[in-house]
Amino acid sequence: MKKNYSNIRKFTVFVLSAFTLLSCNNFEEINTNPDDTTSVSASLLATNVILRVTKFAGRDGKSLIADNALPKYVGYANEGQMDQQYNKIGSSDFGGMTILPNIEKMIEYAEGSVMEDSYRGLGAYAKAYTFFRLTMEMGDIPYSEAGKGAQGVYKVKYDTQESVLKGILDELQAADQYFAKGRTFEGDPTPYKGDPVKWRKAVNSFALKVLMTIGKKESVGGINVKSRFAEIVSAGNILDGSTGFLGLEYSSQNKHPLSGTNDLFTSRTVISSLLIDNLKKLNDRRIYYFAEPAGAQIAAGKTKSDLEAYVGVDVEIEYAVMNSGHSNNLYSLLNKRYLQEEATEPLRIVSHAEQQLILAEAVLKGWISGDAKSYYESGVKSALADIMKVNKNYAQDMPIDQAYIDGYFTGEAAFKTTLQEQLQQIWMQRYILQFMQDAETSFFEYRRNGYPVFPINAATSLNENNKNGLPMRWLYPGSETTYNRENLIEALNRQYDGYDEINKIMWILK
Repeated sequence: MKKNYSNIRKFTVFVLSAFTLLSCNNFEEINTNPDDTTSVSASLLATNVILRVTKFAGRDGKSLIADNALPKYVGYANEGQMDQQYNKIGSSDFGGMTILPNIEKMIEYAEGSVMEDSYRGLGAYAKAYTFFRLTMEMGDIPYSEAGKGAQGVYKVKYDTQESVLKGILDELQAADQYFAKGRTFEGDPTPYKGDPVKWRKAVNSFALKVLMTIGKKESVGGINVKSRFAEIVSAGNILDGSTGFLGLEYSSQNKHPLSGTNDLFTSRTVISSLLIDNLKKLNDRRIYYFAEPAGAQIAAGKTKSDLEAYVGVDVEIEYAVMNSGHSNNLYSLLNKRYLQEEATEPLRIVSHAEQQLILAEAVLKGWISGDAKSYYESGVKSALADIMKVNKNYAQDMPIDQAYIDGYFTGEAAFKTTLQEQLQQIWMQRYILQFMQDAETSFFEYRRNGYPVFPINAATSLNENNKNGLPMRWLYPGSETTYNRENLIEALNRQYDGYDEINKIMWILK
């Protein structure tokens, strides 16, 4: 959701430590009236914390396209070859860790107030979410010493991925308990509006996602993955159909990253054949909300409501060939709503739809009891209902309505009979769900289960050390070699035979 793929990062552990010191000094200058500004300061910081973990953090609309290119949702034409489309990525960054001083000060200002437990729950969740993304990108990362510049820790050690993940699961468990005791809190820009009951459900739903993502491991830091998953489900404090989603609704103040870009990116963004062809197989009307009909097909007499008018591109073909096809209107482009609507569908970080699909997989794997088919259908219905709320003017005369949703599960969409086919159906629905939402999750899922099968062409791949494969991780921030070299080398030796390389396999995938 947020990559700047340059190899030199402006955020370093050194800068993070300095930031912590500066932040603490600045926060002390805020009004300190014990009667009212404590609450106000906590709420202002809460808004900042929530936006940091719910808002798209890329530089511009092209960053969003790049995010979607890596897991093969889209191709990008006629402006310059996009590395991610051809399996090349660079370094990540530790910039997300700059959230830590805000979390600490938010909790400090909330101490003694009726909202303290809720703010502590928010802080625990935000920390868990932030570090989960970072460790899933890179492997071992600074964790236990991160953000401790005020204590004089400037060159922080890298914790093992296992210990980081244990810490994340502990934070999520703590967040559950804080929200269980919490009161409605101020400063929440999400649809939950500070409701601790809804936040608690979202926290536990996210915990299920984390546990499924790391499910190759039987235990993490002494935590039994399957048992923890089952405990959360049994407790019942997870999302239901009425809880909605945790995320951010776009508005005229907080516009969708692609809106108002003068067609700079949307006119060059071609939908992949992987996505288009699978939507066609499912007779899935989300195709009409995701894509525009190919111009050549309309010129040949097809209507915009005809499935055959939608043609995807093999995103691994030669760049020049794709450009030629794009210039000749052979392919479907990104739906115009992303350009023309300031507030198209919200950004959903945690959703009921994804949770239900995760529960369906858990049943098939024997983690919990239940009916996998019911969970599968519930998840898909929830996903379709979310798209049904999108402006129907962009549905190509084929809107999703309740009758369509009720009749969806026929043909390829009907729940299969063999275990492998059922799992692949669930994984495909999770893949479709994350289009223009959380493409990084789809990358993580591909690493975990290898499905859907991504097109990879050794002749065009930019993955120099593995022409027949997708990269497995981002590199560490380049500035770490200057400011934290000793700890970086130790982490590389421990995990990757001393090499910071995109095809190295992190602990959680072994």
